[in-house]
Amino acid sequence: MHRSGTAMAWNVFKFCTALRGLGSVMILLVLAIVGVTYYALVLCNYGPALLGAAGVLDALAALAVLLLFHILLVMLLWSYFSVVFTDPGAVPPNWRPDVDEERGETAPLSTSDFNSLTNSQQYMAHSDTGNPRIRYCRKCNQLKPPRCHHCSVCGRCVLKMDHHCVWVVNCVGALNYKFFLLFLFYTFLETALVTLSLLPHFIAFFSDVEIPGTPGALATTFLTFVLNLAFTLSVLGFMIMHMSLVSANTTTIEAYEKKTTPFWKYDLGRRRNFAQVFGNNKWYWFIPAYSEEDLRIIPALQGLDYPVRLDLDGQGL
Repeated sequence: MHRSGTAMAWNVFKFCTALRGLGSVMILLVLAIVGVTYYALVLCNYGPALLGAAGVLDALAALAVLLLFHILLVMLLWSYFSVVFTDPGAVPPNWRPDVDEERGETAPLSTSDFNSLTNSQQYMAHSDTGNPRIRYCRKCNQLKPPRCHHCSVCGRCVLKMDHHCVWVVNCVGALNYKFFLLFLFYTFLETALVTLSLLPHFIAFFSDVEIPGTPGALATTFLTFVLNLAFTLSVLGFMIMHMSLVSANTTTIEAYEKKTTPFWKYDLGRRRNFAQVFGNNKWYWFIPAYSEEDLRIIPALQGLDYPVRLDLDGQGL
């Protein structure tokens, strides 16, 4: 049993190494899918439909589809590149916990207390048992803040890590989780719009009606419909899962870890849980950015400090 576990760990490490090599390939793949979709919807179908509309209603319908498509596309790409280029959250150098477990104090540990703690056998016991306030990463050789996990792909600890996403070539963590959720949201709306817009053209493939257009344009339209339908269904399920995580103020990793825990101390109620990710300012909920006030008054958005339920404070997970 031990040998199989060792082999599994080795295989996972090789897989993580392979993921590092994907790099910009996944970004190019995403842009290629966007490009094919743009070509099929705008250049092959609704662009010509707008220019050659027989009536006002046909022209307005084509214009509405094109306007909505471009608005969603801008928001999708904005959210996507925000996830790609935003650091998910790194542990600050020489970070120390603000809680003295021995005395139950909330003041930062003094240098002497800190050194005494880190050199003691008690500290090593805390590290091995996963104490939620004082944890240690043996791979990074540093203390881990609450809700922080080590990413084998990135090779470092990530604040409030949710998962490593190959599509964005980055970890999804405290500082870019909202951007990732918006990317899912706008991807779903965009692919659903494309699917519904191309549905009449897709149905026409299986009818006796003669379809205008070159064979290449028709093939691209068919492929685009199938791709966007698949993405719509898959992203919808993924988005529902993540919204359930947000409502419980947990992450994908934490949801797995707390399966045996009846209570979750970070669950503050749906309204406050939502604010922990999206902030309080409604004007910023649908854009990949935060207001300065939210960043100032909501410590969780910085990834280092998280409020807990008073009735569960100090009860492990």
